[in-house]
Amino acid sequence: MTTYFEIDADYTPDENLGSSPTERSLDQLMQSGFILLDKPPGPSSHQLASWARDLLDLEKLGHGGTLDPFATGVLTLLLGKSVKLTSAILKHNKSYICVLRSQSPLDHDTLESLVKQFEGKIYNVPPEISAVKVQVRTRTIESVKLIDTKERDFIIEVRCESGTYIRTMARDMGLIAGMPIELKELRRNQSGRFNLEQCVSMDVLADAVWLWKEQGDDRALRSIIHPIESLLEHFPKCIIKDGAVAALSNGAPLLRPGIVSIDESIDKGTQALITTCQGQAVSLVKFKHAANEIAEISEGEVAQPTMVLMDADLYPRRWAKDESDQASTNSS
Repeated sequence: MTTYFEIDADYTPDENLGSSPTERSLDQLMQSGFILLDKPPGPSSHQLASWARDLLDLEKLGHGGTLDPFATGVLTLLLGKSVKLTSAILKHNKSYICVLRSQSPLDHDTLESLVKQFEGKIYNVPPEISAVKVQVRTRTIESVKLIDTKERDFIIEVRCESGTYIRTMARDMGLIAGMPIELKELRRNQSGRFNLEQCVSMDVLADAVWLWKEQGDDRALRSIIHPIESLLEHFPKCIIKDGAVAALSNGAPLLRPGIVSIDESIDKGTQALITTCQGQAVSLVKFKHAANEIAEISEGEVAQPTMVLMDADLYPRRWAKDESDQASTNSS
């Protein structure tokens, strides 16, 4: 459970400023939200993102974590400003259900021994058909579990570091087994903390868009598009005062007087999420001091922004035009 240093326990936010991420309008969600899609076999991840972009009439819509056309499962579609977070999404650990086929039948004990050899740090060379440069690299495999076997087919679950190529693992299993092993089916059942139970199909997304555009009912679509904050829950957090929000949303550093509370786990160099008292994402920052050190000081710059996430005009500015007055930015 996360614990916080209460830097200013007496602070009371302005109830007329901001709102909870769960209360956003559809337009606000489409400006910076995401959709969890259950990718079907056939189209590429890029094609699905393009179709969704056209359906929603958006200029910016990307995806995090490419799946091969034949693969299925969890695919994150990033809307509007959420596209900025693509690199963060790509770093999430993944889990896959894989159906493999060996040239000849292998008994259960042999398969158990074979797949266990791929746990830990392994070499994982991208296949030539992949979209990345083919070079030797290592990936960490958290676990490989044999789920079922039938004649020449066997099913495994692989929990692994992002960027692991399962097709390459299948090929290397074949080299150890002394016979070709082919990847027949691949389904991503988890990406980071998101799983298949949270995903919708393209058909469901299309139906929700039709209800919105043709019937004026946006409830289904609003339930499908999640706020950007849900993508950032793995970051440690620092909550700031209303008077500091506009400054940080304009790219200013975080000053000590602007903090309400801070995650005790934050250390020097930690990248963390800055939020309003309402829970709205403001920016990602890198801290110059540990949380316990910040709790002991009363002024000065404590963090530098690495990515601004909030529109600059959502909270009123509360500092003078003179740059020498910037020290008061985070003290309101």
